[in-house]
Amino acid sequence: MNATEQEEKEYLEVIKEKLTLAIRRGDEAVRQQSNELREKKEYLHEHQSGLDDADMVAAEQSINRMAFAGDLAVGQKRKLFKLLQSPYFGRIDFAPQGQKTPWPVYIGMYSFTDEQRRQGLIFDWRAPISSLFYDFELGAAEYTTPNGTIKGNIERKRQYKIRDGRMEFMLENDVNIHDDVLQRELAKSSDDKMKTIVATIQRDQNAVIRNETAPVMVIQGVAGSGKTSIALHRIAFLLYRFRETIAAKDVLIISPNKVFADYISNVLPELGEDHIPELVMEELAADLLNHEQPFQTFFEQVNALLEHHNPAFIERIQFKSSFEFLSQLNQYLVYIENNYYTWQDLRVGNTVVPSAFLQAKFKTYHRVPLLKRFPLVAQEVRDYVRHATGRKLSNGEKSTIGEAVPRLFKFHQVPELYRDFYRWLGRPELLKMDQRLEYADVFPLIYLRLRLEGISAFEHVKHLLVDEMQDYTPVQYAVLSRVFSCRKTILGDVSQTVNPYSSSSAETIERIFPQAEVVKLYRSYRSTIEITAFAQRITPNPNILPLERHGPEPAITQFASQEAELQGIKELIMVFLASGNHSLGIICKTRRQATQVHQALEAPGIHLLTADSTTFKEGVIITTAHLAKGLEFDEVIVPFASARTYRTEVDKSMLYVACTRAMHQLTLTYWGVVTSFLSA
Repeated sequence: MNATEQEEKEYLEVIKEKLTLAIRRGDEAVRQQSNELREKKEYLHEHQSGLDDADMVAAEQSINRMAFAGDLAVGQKRKLFKLLQSPYFGRIDFAPQGQKTPWPVYIGMYSFTDEQRRQGLIFDWRAPISSLFYDFELGAAEYTTPNGTIKGNIERKRQYKIRDGRMEFMLENDVNIHDDVLQRELAKSSDDKMKTIVATIQRDQNAVIRNETAPVMVIQGVAGSGKTSIALHRIAFLLYRFRETIAAKDVLIISPNKVFADYISNVLPELGEDHIPELVMEELAADLLNHEQPFQTFFEQVNALLEHHNPAFIERIQFKSSFEFLSQLNQYLVYIENNYYTWQDLRVGNTVVPSAFLQAKFKTYHRVPLLKRFPLVAQEVRDYVRHATGRKLSNGEKSTIGEAVPRLFKFHQVPELYRDFYRWLGRPELLKMDQRLEYADVFPLIYLRLRLEGISAFEHVKHLLVDEMQDYTPVQYAVLSRVFSCRKTILGDVSQTVNPYSSSSAETIERIFPQAEVVKLYRSYRSTIEITAFAQRITPNPNILPLERHGPEPAITQFASQEAELQGIKELIMVFLASGNHSLGIICKTRRQATQVHQALEAPGIHLLTADSTTFKEGVIITTAHLAKGLEFDEVIVPFASARTYRTEVDKSMLYVACTRAMHQLTLTYWGVVTSFLSA
């Protein structure tokens, strides 16, 4: 069947006809649903005075069901339209064991069935049989279904590029079929949104995406390994595989910033899934603190480190980012439990409540967070007094008990206890608690609040995805572990930390989540070999495996003055605008530098990306390395690459992140003396 490319093109036309027919039927279904819904609403409006409560409830439920069915029909129509543009990207001819004739399996973004013949024409890339396309070449192959493993033989394998309903190319039975298509895809210009990778998923990536069993999956991937994309495709797979028990609203993504959240926002809708809720870590922190405590953001912390070398500030961050610190918080919690109660008899009128009774009742509630025990014990005391006196208690007596029970404990507020923790350590100078908390104190305070008061705001979340794992501390992971008891996918790259004083490695996370499966991705797809080799000289990683894709050598250009350097950047922008590339990132070290460059270059189409930005645009983007993390650009310019700008360990991390954002071309500019990180 379809032995030649011409036959494949003819078959494509047949599939498009069937899709067009299905779209027409879908249109009719949507129209019918819409009419029925309108008629039902009109009927309800006209007759509501004559309907009783039960009839009204039944009518509203019927309307909700019809609206839901209408939404499903609209969603299905949207998928069919996308399939019409590009119905499938792959094909395997598979013969199960004991069957001589293979049957063709066409694989696309979504499944499509010929309803009249009850025949699957296109299989969703997440379907069990589709894994054959990613995991095997010609010959013996097998795939796993919920009912067991199916073995057999792949006798043909093809890959297609179909755009706007037209077949651009077809590749046949080649062992390197994926590499060929991958090279074509990677050579293209970047986009203003992250793209889906269903046509080019590699075998090691497929294993991560289809892992159904890991309670916690940690993905340590080098720059450009596609880890974020893989994690999002993993979420899409899990939503498909377990659609009876998990929906998009049950998943939460924790993103490094709003710009990155916007950049990845297209992937899951493109894969046919609803929008997934997303929070930046600071938003989560504000929620967990009930928006009662102002605090420094992570971006502000990093910016402060970049602008001023403050040894005391660095010491506070390092100390609060250690395992030892988390251990000491836990020891403090045990200490206050054993030492901060003052046991004494409690007098209510003429009744004495013995201290032994109070102590016993507090012990009864040992599983309840400490500060939540007081009202429970107060109720026990009221019952005791009522039973002893044989009468109801007055409101005054009830209040007296409610106020007296908490006084048995030394402190009543979590911030007071947090301040006391540093006194207990003998290091009160490590806490700077003025108008705003330092960022390093935010999650320790939340951790104490969790342990002392309990929080149950996120119990509905069934899968948590955490990106940029290297930027979070053991205390932050301890908080995430307690707030989210669900499965997790955690990803990042230890080489791309923006604050080496508070970073975590995959090994650190394994200590907090001992049940985690750790996957390491060393293949880098984003940058050319020349750019990857250049970045390796800044932060070496002997394990990185660049894909064989070449381009111009990165350029380091010296200028006589800052004015000449800014003029040189203007000229580089002109060259970019004439190149046909879509995106140029001008990536600075600090917010101040980015603002300075933006003011010097200000022109239509040049955008400044700040911590307050919410969208990612194509064109010329000026930003900082911190905010550029996770993004990619066709070309990157790194200005001010001098010895006075890049000199500390934090600076070195920023320089590495900036250089690894480039896909095709990288230029560094400076005046004065070049940074020692580039002198090699």
